[in-house]
Amino acid sequence: MPETIAVRLPNWLGDTVMAVPALQSLRAGFPEARLVFAGPWVSVLTEQGLADAFVVYPRSWSGRLRSADSVKGFGATTALLMPNSFEAAATALYWGARHRVGFACGGRGALLSDRVPFPSPRRHQIDEYQALVERLGVPAGARVPRLTPPGPESESRQKVRALVSEVGARAPGDGGRLVGVHLGAAWGSAKLWPPERAAEFCRLVAADGDTPLLLGTDQDAPVAGRVLESARAVSLVGRDSPDLLPALLAELDVLVSGDTGVAHLAAALGTAVVVLFGPTDPELTAPRGPARVIRHAVPCSPCFYRRCPIEHPCMVGIAPEGVRDAARALMVSPR
Repeated sequence: MPETIAVRLPNWLGDTVMAVPALQSLRAGFPEARLVFAGPWVSVLTEQGLADAFVVYPRSWSGRLRSADSVKGFGATTALLMPNSFEAAATALYWGARHRVGFACGGRGALLSDRVPFPSPRRHQIDEYQALVERLGVPAGARVPRLTPPGPESESRQKVRALVSEVGARAPGDGGRLVGVHLGAAWGSAKLWPPERAAEFCRLVAADGDTPLLLGTDQDAPVAGRVLESARAVSLVGRDSPDLLPALLAELDVLVSGDTGVAHLAAALGTAVVVLFGPTDPELTAPRGPARVIRHAVPCSPCFYRRCPIEHPCMVGIAPEGVRDAARALMVSPR
């Protein structure tokens, strides 16, 4: 019977995307093994040919217990732990995996059978995930995440095009370009571009004859409302559901976003991205691929605060004109 390897995926969308090169290395290194992926964002990997089974690992504790039972049923002999939490190591023990591989941190060393030294100094998150896979004797492969987007004629792409048309944006091929502007960040408000700056950017995009399309969750609706008060744009805020997100990002000509998982997913799908960095460090988490990083240098950045305790100078100082120029440079031609 083939060996079974269970992988506890990261908890965040962006980290899950940054884990893709390591997962590809794992698949190539163990072609006969049965790979089981478990994580909150496992859905973005289900059509990528990387694993044999996928288990959604929700954030609620009751849901996690049920998911842990599901993974345990696969009888994994090896568990690869990408989160650095104590809970992830304890769960791998519950799964019954004899070999439990993860970074030795967070007081969980005794729960790991193979303790990988925690990187110091820190490396880019993609490279740290590759280091975990290398511990299994698998050589590191690519260092840039690549995901196959839904096909142009797929059901999800058709649904997205209907939504885009419904809110009054141009359909692909009708001229002009579709510029996504992602307004949110689950990590914290310190990553957000102020609404006034986003609105000014949208005005510049519209003046170029392109269409700014606001994106985000229901929680971003108030910010979207403020942008729409002073800029000509269209909005899918609250309507770009996780199951449609890859298809939506594939429809864009370029995305402007903070340092968020959506930016990482877009770049991995091949969509050009302008990423606005403030409180976090692009040396550690910048998307790799068709992406350009924009920063406004201030002495207190990167601070890694989720909420800025002062006037948010790192994000306020990012000029819309510079973001527009970067987006223009990445958009080679209309679709």
